[in-house]
Amino acid sequence: MKHKYARPFVAATFAMTVDGKITTRNFSPVDFTSREDKLHLFRQRALADAVLIGHTSLKRDNVRLSLPAELQQARIKRKQTPAPLRVIVSSKGRIDSRLKIFQSASSPILIFSTTRMPRKTQAALGAKAVLHLTKSDAVDLAEMLRILRSQYDVRAVACEGGPTLFRSLLERGLVDRLNLTIAPYMFGGAKAPTLTGLSKEFLPASVHCSLIDMRVAGEECFLTYRIKHRRR
Repeated sequence: MKHKYARPFVAATFAMTVDGKITTRNFSPVDFTSREDKLHLFRQRALADAVLIGHTSLKRDNVRLSLPAELQQARIKRKQTPAPLRVIVSSKGRIDSRLKIFQSASSPILIFSTTRMPRKTQAALGAKAVLHLTKSDAVDLAEMLRILRSQYDVRAVACEGGPTLFRSLLERGLVDRLNLTIAPYMFGGAKAPTLTGLSKEFLPASVHCSLIDMRVAGEECFLTYRIKHRRR
């Protein structure tokens, strides 16, 4: 059980169609969930000390990762900061400093990347975010979580995608809870990503999920699963 103290609790939140797709085959932003689902996402974000997103999803959706005013006030009443830290993961580090997230001052931004990040990009982002760069080909996600816990006192992380980041966390046993909304649509298509992306490879080991909550609102079903970790 040591990992519970060495890293933050990680909860991932996704919405998918009845046939298991989280977006279309060209990964374009698609609005297929209700207002209630969007509020659900905000509520999950508001519970965390940090919100985590992969660069591909950030670039595709161009989100600020902020919170509505009422949820900010609720956090302040709980003696938290108005909004969680915003954390971006990108192994290549080719991040456009003009994205909306960098135009919002709602909370500090941390970027975990590698020295593959171009010098010009480092200079552009250095004034807008705290850079954590390692001399490797990819970001060590376990180490990233340890840094969030030890240096920033992050106890809970809200992961908002994308599927590649989620799969990488899942493969390393770094996800504790999955919040999943089932929306009443079907997209079809072998090239439309599922929750774990487009990889044809099986996960290294099956991941057992335990259903801990379920509710229905309108035509959507909101599920909460606890991810069971294998004992090592």
